[in-house]
Amino acid sequence: MKNAIAPLPEAETVRAEEIKRLLETGETDLVCVLGPTASGKTRYAVGLARSIGNCEIISADSRQVYKGMDIGTGKDLDEYGDVPYHLVDILPAGEQYNVHQFQEDFRKAYDDIRSRGAFPILCGGTGMYISAATCGYSFGERQPLSEMKPRTDMRTFFIGTLVDRETRNARIDARLKARLEEGMIGEVEGLLRGGVPAETLISYGLEYKFVTQYLLGQTGREEMESLLATAIHQFAKRQMTWWRAMERSGIRIHWVEP
Repeated sequence: MKNAIAPLPEAETVRAEEIKRLLETGETDLVCVLGPTASGKTRYAVGLARSIGNCEIISADSRQVYKGMDIGTGKDLDEYGDVPYHLVDILPAGEQYNVHQFQEDFRKAYDDIRSRGAFPILCGGTGMYISAATCGYSFGERQPLSEMKPRTDMRTFFIGTLVDRETRNARIDARLKARLEEGMIGEVEGLLRGGVPAETLISYGLEYKFVTQYLLGQTGREEMESLLATAIHQFAKRQMTWWRAMERSGIRIHWVEP
């Protein structure tokens, strides 16, 4: 049926002690925690890092690289606690950052972590960034997603955070309300006052796009909230489509209910 919702993957149990063994023996070089927005992946990755011990997290989020974009990107830095993290707040808001830069920065962070005998956990929801780090995939040639293959020089253990569509959308709506109450509109106003061009903020998408358009008078408050909620729901759906394409190409993702 054309409009049928694809069934969720089966949830499984992933034990931290087994992942620790794989890392210590060299059978796994990298743990990657991925999932759609509002699925609890950061909290899961931090909990896993603490359970394994001596782990550091590399962010794979295309907007958390920017300083001053905190509420809209949901950095929640207090979640990390004493777990070190990388590739967050590395650029001023307003600059451009792309997947090729991320590939280089990921490799530097990965090598730095391993040079100190620690274990890296890649965590994020930007599909292109995850694939850039873990798959033999050329974005310059824009080959089909079905041609993504695991990198031969890096053995990755993929974990996906699983949440059903209704719960995910409810979390997205609740989180959006909370972010607005926390001052997300003020955050965008501050970026505009600080000299970040409106068109640049709009290019960052989602929260920054719709709040900027509201501040420019292009939409009303109620319309902005409605359009933004719908856009985030659609974004989460696209994220799941990317992960399932990875699976169809032969990449094994261990789905868990965090």
